[in-house]
Amino acid sequence: MFEAFSVSLFRRLVVDLRRARRRPAGFTLIELMIVLAIVGVVAAYAIPAYQDYLARSRVGEGLALASSARLAVADNAASGAGLAGGYSPPAATRNVESVRIDDDTGQISVVFTARVAAAGTNTLVLVPSAPDKADAPTARVALKKGAMQAGAIAWECFAAGKQASSLPAPGAGPLPAEAATLPAKYAPAECRA
Repeated sequence: MFEAFSVSLFRRLVVDLRRARRRPAGFTLIELMIVLAIVGVVAAYAIPAYQDYLARSRVGEGLALASSARLAVADNAASGAGLAGGYSPPAATRNVESVRIDDDTGQISVVFTARVAAAGTNTLVLVPSAPDKADAPTARVALKKGAMQAGAIAWECFAAGKQASSLPAPGAGPLPAEAATLPAKYAPAECRA
């Protein structure tokens, strides 16, 4: 009885193996084409978003390099000296071409390389301002070379498209003397309009 059972089991296995050989293995051409189309659509959206993300992270490097310039302007404004005095600009990097201070106004211009944005559209401007009076301020005024400032300096960032100051009371700050040209999509939120 055991022999009859094992023979019938063996015959069923052989029949199943023959059927398995006849069935096609793998994916059909239409299934592969559908998968490729889905991957293409996802890549069409993901690649530009990733490139924008990379550019925004590179802008962060420029803002970090500008921190020493901000400190130099604040020190010089407190002492009434020329606003760019004693500042040594950092060496150019792969992402940041230059960081420079306007000696008369203390405005800092960060110029990025073509890895961030195309030439001519790659400048971010940081504008300092101080209250007009130390005890009861009514407005924010631009820093001036050789003048002692009345209070704490506030910094405002400008990218392309930002046309007005967004500083809170006691009033809006000054606008940049040099046009900011970095596209807003690459700039931090506080630099956008």
